[in-house]
Amino acid sequence: MSKKDELLAALQIDREEPVAAPVRRPWVWLPVGAAILAVTAWLLAGPVATDPVPTDHPQTLEHTETAPVPVDTPEPRLPPRQPSNPDATLLDATGYVTARLEATVSSRITGRVKSILIEEGDVVSNGQLLAVLDDHLLRAELSLATRQVDAAKARVRELEVNRHQAELDLNRTIQLQHKQLASQADLDRARIKVQAIDAQLGVVASEIAVAESNQHLLAEHLKETEIRAPFAGVVVTKAAQPGEIVSPMSTGGFTRTGICSLVDMASLEILVDVSEANIRHVSAGQPVLISPNAYKEDKLKGEVITIIPVADRSRATIQVRIRLLEQDERILPDMAVRVAFMSNPTHQGEPYD
Repeated sequence: MSKKDELLAALQIDREEPVAAPVRRPWVWLPVGAAILAVTAWLLAGPVATDPVPTDHPQTLEHTETAPVPVDTPEPRLPPRQPSNPDATLLDATGYVTARLEATVSSRITGRVKSILIEEGDVVSNGQLLAVLDDHLLRAELSLATRQVDAAKARVRELEVNRHQAELDLNRTIQLQHKQLASQADLDRARIKVQAIDAQLGVVASEIAVAESNQHLLAEHLKETEIRAPFAGVVVTKAAQPGEIVSPMSTGGFTRTGICSLVDMASLEILVDVSEANIRHVSAGQPVLISPNAYKEDKLKGEVITIIPVADRSRATIQVRIRLLEQDERILPDMAVRVAFMSNPTHQGEPYD
């Protein structure tokens, strides 16, 4: 018999035993009835625990392993495989803008600046006058050389007259010598006089050539006082002011060696440092996208010109020259840029030799 049956049997009333006359105490049966109802409800609610756990000790739960219930989980769906993009970026590098044609315009002679005709940012053409040096001394020397040439030519005319007279005297002496009216000594003196005048004419001709050369040299020096642009470009710096002395050589002190710096904006290109580990991804003719740091939202097209065949030992980088395929007036020399080398199926993966 189970404990549940024993408890139910204990609650039954034996009718055979004599029952004493109950004392009418109705308030005593109220707790008993409540207890009976509570036990009955507990028995009907569920099975009785065989091993009750004492209340003064913590309850210990026995771990039972249950078999995992298989759950049907949908497999994740991968996005469709995209075809390889021929215009994907292989690597990024930083560089700066440089001008292939850039010059510091200076004077070939030493002189004081008389006037400056340009300012920073001016666009000049080939041969345009940029500055003028003080030329009053050169003009005075050129005038002196011109007068020396004229004086030498005047001496030539004088000697030509003297030679004509000497020739006449020589002819008369020859005639007199045939008539025995002049001696051989007179004839020799007449001939020597003609020869002396011819020699003087030669010396004067040489003096004229020297004077003309000096005149030409001074004229060229005078032209050098006008400093002109060697090529078309933009003035980026103005290095001299009126009153300063400029010289083709640095002599120290306050002597300037240049008038201005000129840049041909059409010759701008990009110089990028690429690490040696990534240089195999770069090749001549490879397309690139150029993003100036000042205008990061803009992308300019370009292509690799060449890989400079020398490495920087301290930085482990190799410089790459890049041509700008799109001209933009906002791109200036020494600007920092970021270059994205695009994939080129023709050259991709070919190492640099």
